[in-house]
Amino acid sequence: MSAETVVSLTGIGKGFPNGVLALRGLSFDVRDGEFVSLLGPSGCGKSTALRILAGLAAASEGSVRWADRHPPASGELGFVFQEPTLMPWTSVAGNVRLPLRFQAVSRAEAERRVEEAIGLVGLKGFESAYPRELSGGMKMRVSIARALVTRPRLLLMDEPFAALDEITRFRLNDDLLALWSRERLTIVFVTHSVFESVYLSNRILVMAARPGRVVDELRIDTAQPRDEAFRTSSDYAAMCRQVSASLRSAMSMAS
Repeated sequence: MSAETVVSLTGIGKGFPNGVLALRGLSFDVRDGEFVSLLGPSGCGKSTALRILAGLAAASEGSVRWADRHPPASGELGFVFQEPTLMPWTSVAGNVRLPLRFQAVSRAEAERRVEEAIGLVGLKGFESAYPRELSGGMKMRVSIARALVTRPRLLLMDEPFAALDEITRFRLNDDLLALWSRERLTIVFVTHSVFESVYLSNRILVMAARPGRVVDELRIDTAQPRDEAFRTSSDYAAMCRQVSASLRSAMSMAS
């Protein structure tokens, strides 16, 4: 494991009691400061891999090795789920503050971090709003702020924008890239969108259909920041074609 590697997965397998083999021989590294996307068809085990990384599920075989030999402590790892999963009875600020209740953070420090996280996702002025008063995109911003409030070393995101309309999704893609660059985050992002993976990532790991495993790795070496000019460029279109061809090949592989 190199000094720059945050976490390394080796030979990960995951089976379920019903006989489904979700993952087999899954191996990849995540390096400090990277934006890595796991791309693959529905049901290929992308979300399962993310949950194993987060410690929310145990692998049936293989190993997860962290750079400091220990899993991240509470707060060092942030997780953004497919749905915002906000508490309906409390405000935006209350939802963002929730993870800090499980840490030894003073009230003053918690208030400062909550204000900072809400500002980072562009929701300043909505601190007192309740989830029912927010759009889908705003709810997802709250979910991201809640994951950032502990200042994690690694942010895991499980198809967070899949249910949003295209305009909102594009806007949140842009905002996430700006946030990643500004805060020097390390992100592992699950998606089944070729276009989203190319736009966001430094590196794309293409997974084959169940049992899931990485069958191709593609680097997206383009200048940052990326913007609408990149999204409509011939380079972007060419990269999308390359990634799409890799995904088609992965989907045709026999288990």
